[in-house]
Amino acid sequence: NAGNTERYHDLANIDPGPEGRVIVSIFRGQPRTLPFTVHMMERHPLGSQAFIPMSGRPYLVVVAPAGQAPAARDLRVFLARADQGVNYVTGVWHHPLLALEGVSDFLVVDRAGPGHNCDEIDLDTPLVIDASLHNY
Repeated sequence: NAGNTERYHDLANIDPGPEGRVIVSIFRGQPRTLPFTVHMMERHPLGSQAFIPMSGRPYLVVVAPAGQAPAARDLRVFLARADQGVNYVTGVWHHPLLALEGVSDFLVVDRAGPGHNCDEIDLDTPLVIDASLHNY
């Protein structure tokens, strides 16, 4: 490339599992309004999932450790920058895409293949994400 391209190498550890394959998709997230109530979480027990924002807007990330189903007290909420991707390792609990401000596209590196790869749970006690985050 004659020195015209800078490469940021190996930014996500993609794990498709022993029988899976890596796929690349685009997810289009509808904007959420704050306050937002988290009622459910999901995890992918057979592979990892990486989200790379493409629309120049911040978004919310809600996660909990891998293992047993989380309670609201186990959740952590992060405001991700418009230029910041996130990589959920295999089995980590997370909320589905939470776009803010406007419709937002994300490049998603994911797993396809045999087996059930999405567990969803309803939280016993919902978590409310406060509107004060909107002043980021």
